Amino acid sequence: MSPGFQGRRRSSGPALPPGQYLTEDFPVLSAGPTPRVPVDTWEFVLSTETGTEFRWTWDEMAGLPQENPTVDIHCVTHWTKLGTSWQGVSLDTLLDGVDTTARYALAHSYGGYTTNLPLDDLRGGRAWVVHTYEGGPLPAEHGGPARLLVPHLYFWKSAKWVRGIRLLVDDHPGFWETAGYHDYGDPWREQRYAGD
Repeated sequence: MSPGFQGRRRSSGPALPPGQYLTEDFPVLSAGPTPRVPVDTWEFVLSTETGTEFRWTWDEMAGLPQENPTVDIHCVTHWTKLGTSWQGVSLDTLLDGVDTTARYALAHSYGGYTTNLPLDDLRGGRAWVVHTYEGGPLPAEHGGPARLLVPHLYFWKSAKWVRGIRLLVDDHPGFWETAGYHDYGDPWREQRYAGD
């Protein structure tokens, strides 16, 4: 090593997934028009592979144990937002006591959007149905009144305007997955599109 050689300068900024840039704002990206869902008619339905359904109204969901995750979120369009604060119900709470042999889940949204996930990615304190963002009601343009939050995957997996989850034995691609996006969507492995 040459005298005085220090090696490459290390970034003092946060570690971001490959290909991502840091943003301070919260870009709005949607696959269609923003549905306006009143909380007095909102409900969340969890259905098993056998057709058994578990339903929660807005007030019933609010009565469940609430968690306050602070997480980084990563969009497939290359932006990352650090330290976002949410409030909502863990999928662990919603799945507690549900008898299932399913390995997959398909999230359904008001407005018709769907996205698929391995069921294991909704467990273990890694996913929530959230209704609050940065201390206030979740705005409709960001998925309010409630959205799925699965921060360890690209943000299209965190379905806006979520209305339910169907548990499945086999994997069924959702909206973007059918259009050529990656089936899993790990930002740290840059799984943006099928074949990545």
